Amino acid sequence: MCWRRGAPPQKTKVRIFRHFQDVPAAFKGAVVAIGNFDGVHRGHRALIAEAKMQAEARKSPLAVLTFEPHPQEYFRPSPECFRLTPLRTKARLLADLGVDVLFALTFDSEMAHRSPQDFVFNVLIGGLGISGVVVGHDFEFGQKRAGNLATLSYMGEMEGFSVTAFNTVTASGDEKISSTLIRQLLKQAKPEEAARLLGHPWAIEARVEHGDARGRTMGFPTANMHLGHCLAPAYGVYAVRVNILEGDRAVARHDGVANFGIRPMYQVNVPLMETHLFDFDGDLYGKYLSVELIRYIRPEAKFASLEALIAQIAADAAKAREILAKTA
Repeated sequence: MCWRRGAPPQKTKVRIFRHFQDVPAAFKGAVVAIGNFDGVHRGHRALIAEAKMQAEARKSPLAVLTFEPHPQEYFRPSPECFRLTPLRTKARLLADLGVDVLFALTFDSEMAHRSPQDFVFNVLIGGLGISGVVVGHDFEFGQKRAGNLATLSYMGEMEGFSVTAFNTVTASGDEKISSTLIRQLLKQAKPEEAARLLGHPWAIEARVEHGDARGRTMGFPTANMHLGHCLAPAYGVYAVRVNILEGDRAVARHDGVANFGIRPMYQVNVPLMETHLFDFDGDLYGKYLSVELIRYIRPEAKFASLEALIAQIAADAAKAREILAKTA
């Protein structure tokens, strides 16, 4: 079902723990999918579906275990963020998959220096009391990645929890679905290709901020959002779909057109997402939006006059409407 406007169906909220100690009894004995799950792409979804099938067969909770910050951010910090899905977004996507609980454990020096045995005994068994784990076939864990699937399988056999290795999911032929490839596609202005691998459109989520109101004076009011802690896609104009969020729930959905970048005519130093919602009349200041990138329309450009800019915005809006009318 495609929700163009109005309120989407509501999803069950996932319970989030940032620790593994003192986990309530209701969440003990879970089947746990372990990984970074950045983007929650089709490969991740298939792995989680396997864990869900096992959890339902055992009448156990379905859990996902991941780390915050992403281990790569800890070991190789960079001013340019690579994350496809910050924690808030990831939790909502996992809730849509039926995940009951998300263990988003802090990745710090203590976690980084845990041996594989320590991680299994103290985190998985002592803390979470798992009944089974599902991981990718190339799973590695513990200090300096000293543990692997063989290590985990042996410990599972000794300690009484199941271990399932899930094979890599491919999109077509031998094309491996990976978060790295999806990041590259977004940087290359190919959001529809990224969506094909993700299984859902990629979105920028942030709170609407007060801007300079130039869009309103030009007849195209925009919701202005700074990127936050996620990947910066290619600069330019996009056809988009926008979810207006309240808490963790989408309460309305609109088509629109958005510009992401530095606005060459006005020399903005920090990249900004400016989104014009079609057929919308209301106040969005302070609201939290999820702006899904559906199709790239054109790169950013500097125009000779304000009139030329307004004419181009009108053309972009018309193009976006045309694209979205043909996009499920």
